Amino acid sequence: MAKIIVKNLNKYYDNGFHAVKDISFEAEDKEFMVLVGPSGCGKTTALRLIAGLEEISSGEIWIGDRMVNKVHPKDRDIAMVFQNYALYPHMTVYDNMAFALKLRREDKVTIRKKVDHAAELLGIESMLKRRPGQLSGGQRQRVALGRAIVRSPKVFLFDEPLSNLDAKLRVQMRSEIVKLHRQLQNTMIYVTHDQVEAMTMADRIVVMKDGVIHQIDTPLNIYNHPANVFVAGFIGSPAINLVPGKLVAEEGGLAFVADGIKVNLGAEMAKKLAAYKDKEIIFGIRPEDIYDARFDSMAESPQSFEALCDIVEPLGNEYHLQLKVNSHNLTARFDPKELPKAGERLKVSADMVRAHFFDPTSELSLV
Repeated sequence: MAKIIVKNLNKYYDNGFHAVKDISFEAEDKEFMVLVGPSGCGKTTALRLIAGLEEISSGEIWIGDRMVNKVHPKDRDIAMVFQNYALYPHMTVYDNMAFALKLRREDKVTIRKKVDHAAELLGIESMLKRRPGQLSGGQRQRVALGRAIVRSPKVFLFDEPLSNLDAKLRVQMRSEIVKLHRQLQNTMIYVTHDQVEAMTMADRIVVMKDGVIHQIDTPLNIYNHPANVFVAGFIGSPAINLVPGKLVAEEGGLAFVADGIKVNLGAEMAKKLAAYKDKEIIFGIRPEDIYDARFDSMAESPQSFEALCDIVEPLGNEYHLQLKVNSHNLTARFDPKELPKAGERLKVSADMVRAHFFDPTSELSLV
């Protein structure tokens, strides 16, 4: 097992494009770390740099107690699982999984034991004589995982391995990979653009955008305490509501005011944001923290305002409502109790204990 340390890592391409910009992070021994961000944010490039598939422009990469900047990929003791599976179509499942071990010239008995063990872990024992073309997408993904497992590497690297699967199979394979990590206890770094995968799988998440790391923390800490507007908007589904407005004095405290919205801040929040009195600010509230005012008893500090119910989206156990408040569009997540109808005006409550506020210039979190 091994700790991975990335120090001040940079990657420039020949055309001058700066893909990875001075990033630093540490994946602890046996940790499952997820790099997440939109397409083009540099997360896959960072993973390829760790794997040795791209040349580092500057910085350091350590695997265990060894700096691997100049170490050949095959000598880094890593295994990488790709988005496209990269299986040999003319080989059986067994031969695909055993290929790297044969290159190492391991004996046939050892190879058989390792392949059988990996196949048992992944539930593909009955498929060892098939070829990749005879398998479903999920089965091929299991074979790709098995090929990595048999090598017994210090580190597993995953490059969006589930993106080619359908939604139901993605959920199933997500669970399988988490279970696999629990069984193998290897250090794993997993790249995805899907924030749901990041939230459900990671011990810690690295959120990236434009080659820069914006926040590193546990999933819940990132969700509840986003570092800035980008992180707040990227993590969470449906996305957080972000409303530009102003803080004004109100009955000895402060209130946030926007077009059609006026909500009082609690004393503690007002104290933290006193410097923003009479200044522009961005108010953030997650969909689950907006209630139908008739059923807001679960909110710690409800502040109500009127809204127009524009669209109702039924999901069975919950409903998503698209609300309009003058020029602002908000999303709310309601329980299926007494739901409003599209076109109906209603009173909604925002739980101000759960509110977020951001500086409009720096976009950094203020609370």
